[in-house]
Amino acid sequence: MSDIRFKFPLGIAPWDSEKIKSRRLCEGYNFSLLENSTDSYRFTAMVEPGRIPALFRSFAELLRDEAFFILEFYREEQDAGSQNPPEPQLYYSPYLPIRELLETITPYLTRLIHEGFVGFGLANNHSGLELFYSEEKLLTCFTENHLRITDLFHQQGVPFKKDLVLTSDLGHDHLSLLCHPRSLLPAELKKLTENDLDYLCFCEEIADVLDMYPVEDGLSFFLSRKEQETIRERLEQQAEFAQYAEEDFGELLLSWDDFVQECEVGFEGDLEEYHFCLKLRDIIQYVIEGVAKNLQDKLVEIVAEPDSRFRSSLSDSRKRLDPPTDIALRADRFWYRGMVLKQGFCLRRDLIRFGWYQP
Repeated sequence: MSDIRFKFPLGIAPWDSEKIKSRRLCEGYNFSLLENSTDSYRFTAMVEPGRIPALFRSFAELLRDEAFFILEFYREEQDAGSQNPPEPQLYYSPYLPIRELLETITPYLTRLIHEGFVGFGLANNHSGLELFYSEEKLLTCFTENHLRITDLFHQQGVPFKKDLVLTSDLGHDHLSLLCHPRSLLPAELKKLTENDLDYLCFCEEIADVLDMYPVEDGLSFFLSRKEQETIRERLEQQAEFAQYAEEDFGELLLSWDDFVQECEVGFEGDLEEYHFCLKLRDIIQYVIEGVAKNLQDKLVEIVAEPDSRFRSSLSDSRKRLDPPTDIALRADRFWYRGMVLKQGFCLRRDLIRFGWYQP
């Protein structure tokens, strides 16, 4: 493959039949407005692996003092004969100081870049910025300030390419670091043990050190800084919700999805905790009903899938828990109608005491 201009990470191996097409690969980026958005952009870039560390660190400098780390990897081994191949699991860390994140990730960075079954990134929703290097070894960046990101790529020597050929456009295989002879590994990886090169091991280490938590991959969204400012102003208008105004609204959306997932397998909290989780949906609805239509439609789309799943998990829908009376919402709050089918001991005990079950 010496005649191929683009230097592939070790984790991507183009098929021999794609050799001619792969000669068209070269470094570059392009960008476009996100669908249904007037101020948020999606950048896609092909960057050789040697540039990734510097680009990653330069991007980190654009964030505020803190960010969260994103890690995606397969928890199950690929089975060539399976009709349902496994899906990667997505993890987020809590918000952490940038310096702490970089110090933690640096020893793993070369492995993350070259491993064919891993993706990783950095994001700060308050800054409206996210950068992700996928298992396809493509860079994706979401931002509301496209000039700042074009300047970043320019400084790193990555040119704009209107017609960009991507690794995902080629037939290729994904390879683990363990597939390669030691002689082909980058110098800093040659001295590592097989255990250290096993992505399941080093990804688990990262997830443990950063206290990362799993995120439902289907709930993917990007809120620009301007959108979050609009949400903050809306929450400040309601005294009961003002305490949430400075928090990351994306985290609240993810918390609603987490609650729905827990209800699907069995809610183990008590009735007070259950009511608190329903309040999350009240907050979301309050925001939806008080922002411009573009943002309103976006938020409705984000919660549509978890809302649908929650409806499916409810029984006794003719009965209703008492919703807060001091919050004026136009919507019929379906989340208070009925009760989840799969109740843990504490919730069922409190429902009996509450009088939910009547002869």
